[in-house]
Formats: sequence, C-alpha cells, structure tokens
Amino acid sequence: MQWGLESRLAQIIKPDTNRTVMLAIDHGYFQGPTTGLEEPGKTVEALLPYCDALSPTKGILQYCIDPRTAPPIILRVSGGNSMARREELDDEILTCTAEEAVRLNAVGVSVSIYVGTEHQRQTIQNLARMADEAHKYGLVVLGISAVGTSLDELRQPGKEEELARYLALASRIAAEHGADISKTYYVPGHFDKVVGGCPVPIVLAGGKKVPEREALQFTSNAIRDGASGVDMGRNIFQSEAPAAMIQAVRSIVHEGKSPDEAYALYEELGG
Repeated sequence: MQWGLESRLAQIIKPDTNRTVMLAIDHGYFQGPTTGLEEPGKTVEALLPYCDALSPTKGILQYCIDPRTAPPIILRVSGGNSMARREELDDEILTCTAEEAVRLNAVGVSVSIYVGTEHQRQTIQNLARMADEAHKYGLVVLGISAVGTSLDELRQPGKEEELARYLALASRIAAEHGADISKTYYVPGHFDKVVGGCPVPIVLAGGKKVPEREALQFTSNAIRDGASGVDMGRNIFQSEAPAAMIQAVRSIVHEGKSPDEAYALYEELGG
C-alpha cells in the first residue's frame, strides 16, 4: 500500500481501535431535501466533532461545510439518478473525477454498485475506473452495496440467508474491483459470513430510520460480528437528538459499550 493511501485510511479507520464512525449525508443526490437534511450545514454542525469521516456530495461540501472545521471527507462521486424515476436508480454514472476530489481535499471517494440489476455492469465499471484513478492520488475508495428497492423484498422474514448471500456477493465484488472499504447492510444471524468473504474492512450502512434502541442494537451486533464501524446517516440525523445519537453509536464502535449502555447514554445526553 502506498504511503499516502495508508495515511488517509488511518484518518478514517482509527488505528487505536481499528474502527470508524462515518457520517453519511449524501442522500440528497437522489432524494433532494431529505428530512433532516433540508439545511445540511446546520444539521451536521453539532455532529462533526463526533464523526471520524464525513460522506457528502461535492455540492454540499462546497456550499454547506466549513473548510476550517471539516473532518476527513469521503466524497460521493457516483450519481445521475433521482427518486423521480425510482425504476432507474441503478442507472448511475461518475459525477466527479479523482482530480476534483483531490482539489476538494477529500481523503477518499465513494461509489455505489448495483449488483443484480439491469445496470450492474456500468456501476461496477464506475467503481473499477474510479479505483484506478483514485489510487493514483492515494485516495481511499469506498464501495457501496446499493440495492435500490430490492432490499425491502430480501428483508422479509425467512430470507436472511438469501440476503446474506447477496450482500456477501456485492461486498466481495466491490473489493475485487478496487474498493479499500466496503459498505453494506446488517443481516441478523448471517453477517459474519458477509464479513468473512470480504478481504477489505466492512462498514455498516444504517438504512432507513428505525427507533434509536433498535439502531444501537444492530450496530452492536454488526461490530460483534466483524464490522469495522458504521457509515450511518438517517439513524443519526433524523433522530430526535442527533448529537446524542452519534455519541451513543460512537460509544459502541470505539468503546465497546453494550446497546443498553449506549441507549442510556443517548437518553442522558438527549434529555
């Protein structure tokens, strides 16, 4: 591993714990003014001290994030779709170059791959091309297992093993095509198989907003089963007490707190 890449990776995944708490705020690139991110700058201001890395788009980074106080940035570089045509969410292109990411002082870039969809080839190709370019500059590449609307079908009771096979496939494909970190979802009872089949660190996607206690539980389970941390968005910034929630998540990831201890901390800090 080249020195610059290793240095940037250490800014994301902290060497003392070998784990990370990343805050995802890139939802607007296809959802528009997502609940909780209507004014992104105000939303994240109180959260920045508690995240190890921030995952925005280039527009939000330039217009809403103070360059003097920003944490390490993992820049979203794939997109080109919207909720206006949900059936085409997998039809993504690269929306930013590695050179532009360097100009914006990002430590890494993120690219979604839609395995098993009509446009899987082009999204995997997006990742492979970006990994080749990004690694020339020593940038970390985050490969995201994006599943569109199909995740709801696979999350039905009784389909956990099928979901785990799918996410293991997608995570491994991300690593095979150049990702240094793979982002995917938690699968109860089978997540160790997803982690075990992927040669790069796996971080947990938060997914849809769920009750805080539930989010802390699956975070704890994922860390127990081998995840290197989280790249969480809605379960933090849509919480009733976002700053308290990210600190509770952090207590699990970096301090090994139990879900009960983390939830008690959330209630204490959130009033």
